[in-house]
Amino acid sequence: MCGIFGFVSKEKINATPVIIDGLKRLEYRGYDSAGLAAVTSRGIFMRKKAGRISELEKVTNADVVSNTAIGQNRWATHGKPSDKNAHPHFSCNKKIFLVHNGIIENFKELKDKLIRQGHKFTSDTDTETVAHLIENFENKGASFEEAVRLALKSIIGTYAFTIIHADNPDTMIVARNSSPLLVGFSDTHKFVASDASAILPHTRKVVYLHDGEFAILTPSDFRIATFDRKAVSRGHELIEWSQDEVKKNKFPHFMLKEIYEEPEAVENAIRGRLIIKDGLAKLGGLESVENRVKRLNRLIISACGTAYLAGLTGEYMIEEYGGIPVEVEYASEFRYKKHKFDAKTALLSVSQSGETADTLGVLKEAKRKGVLNLGLVNVVGSSIARETDAGVYNHAGPEIGVASTKAFVSQLAVLSLLGLFIGRQRDMSLVMGRRIASELAALPGKMRRVLKEAPNIKKLARKYHKYDHFLYLGRKYNYPVALEGALKLKEISYIHAEGYGAGEMKHGPIAMIDKNFPSMVMVPSDSIYEKVLSNIQEIKARSGKVIAIATEDNKEISKIADDVIYIPKTLEMLTPMLSVMPLHLFAYYIGVMRGYDVDKPRNLAKSVTVE
Repeated sequence: MCGIFGFVSKEKINATPVIIDGLKRLEYRGYDSAGLAAVTSRGIFMRKKAGRISELEKVTNADVVSNTAIGQNRWATHGKPSDKNAHPHFSCNKKIFLVHNGIIENFKELKDKLIRQGHKFTSDTDTETVAHLIENFENKGASFEEAVRLALKSIIGTYAFTIIHADNPDTMIVARNSSPLLVGFSDTHKFVASDASAILPHTRKVVYLHDGEFAILTPSDFRIATFDRKAVSRGHELIEWSQDEVKKNKFPHFMLKEIYEEPEAVENAIRGRLIIKDGLAKLGGLESVENRVKRLNRLIISACGTAYLAGLTGEYMIEEYGGIPVEVEYASEFRYKKHKFDAKTALLSVSQSGETADTLGVLKEAKRKGVLNLGLVNVVGSSIARETDAGVYNHAGPEIGVASTKAFVSQLAVLSLLGLFIGRQRDMSLVMGRRIASELAALPGKMRRVLKEAPNIKKLARKYHKYDHFLYLGRKYNYPVALEGALKLKEISYIHAEGYGAGEMKHGPIAMIDKNFPSMVMVPSDSIYEKVLSNIQEIKARSGKVIAIATEDNKEISKIADDVIYIPKTLEMLTPMLSVMPLHLFAYYIGVMRGYDVDKPRNLAKSVTVE
């Protein structure tokens, strides 16, 4: 949620195009307004507008010469989307300007106190409070740096701040607490951003700020300290992916590009991690805790959104092949439960960004209780990656589309590896281990065959895109896939869609079935095929339309379902990585046919960094 970008430069440049470009690269995170501020010879220039960045461009001067500038895409939390509530916010004397991602929990108390002391507020946001708070400390004699530090010590909440000052034109101060922020370094500039995609066009050399730290950036200096003034020394890291990976290339949308990258995402997730002849999964990130994993008798998977659905699939995989009980919890609910942990329990936090606020909150609570903390994230150096005891990256590469596609299948691939890893530690036979490893290795090729069905799926989308309700059904491994398909259709096309376990259809959803309520049914040739077939017959008996996702060479299904999309045969535990691909394509095509921006669906954010 939200996106911060800024720079400090050795030379004065036209700041507007640099900031605007950075903000555009952060659009996928979600926003409802945008703004920028730059230190100039005549004070601080600021413009901000509700709506898209294009609205900001209309009111921003072409030439704003500066060597220190900041910008932000805002996602409203306090105060509705409007020009006045857009960032940056400023102090009474209009010398201190800042942008902020996060939530200040004690802003009301601070704001009331500042108003009593004579401060005038111009917005409805929590963020503006901090600009006045810094000014208040300066009025008492504190330097810019010390005033910021004292303000940070006074506030409670989650935040990433970028702050500039008219009287300190070469200085930017940034701070972080539970909201991502990194600094990039080129020969002439220092850049600050919420994530690497905005910095990558300028440099691959970065430093990630940790919670409870602030940094001072000038053209010639960079210092990090804790809020208690302790100096921090941290070396540079290199961003692993390239600028080309965050371009659409030949595709009209990032979402379609990323669906077509799903086979490659699985290849990257399993590369170097399979020893087929020994039937083993080699997960280097877990080597340091391998003996503790071997002793586990309980695994809790904590996640939100699509990652939660990946976790549900992982539950089936790990319980069946790893032989240990697995619980999957919405992080947003689990963190408020009175849960009990013991020495043989592990928590697995699953998050594409590695910054999901609720998932991170559960992790920190479990860490305080001494639980083994494992992570499955896509973004290297993210908060979850740093906080866990051990973990595995899914290596899906940058995912720009708000609706997760390739990250989802790569999470499934890693969870399959984890099931194999734990299973071979325990009772899984060499024969079964080899079979799983072989089928996993063959999966990317089979996924590419599914992509060849895209023209057929597009035709089906054309046929069904005017329907306003859909039911998605699946059983066992494909129950979470049904949930994922329904979620994607809701996210991308704003169509009402329900996902259910097929066995639950008779317990309510069947009441909705008629000719105007199509059903998408996962019916691969697996251990519960006959039961799902019976569910389809029940739908057809009530004049319902059925689109079936079925295994190649199934001649029976075409005689029953209205339409069929075929997928290759694989192990039952691996079918979700094949059966979900048509659902992603179907949602994409319907969203496009309905005229929506599928890369930036309304009201959604790529990285949910507030609770």
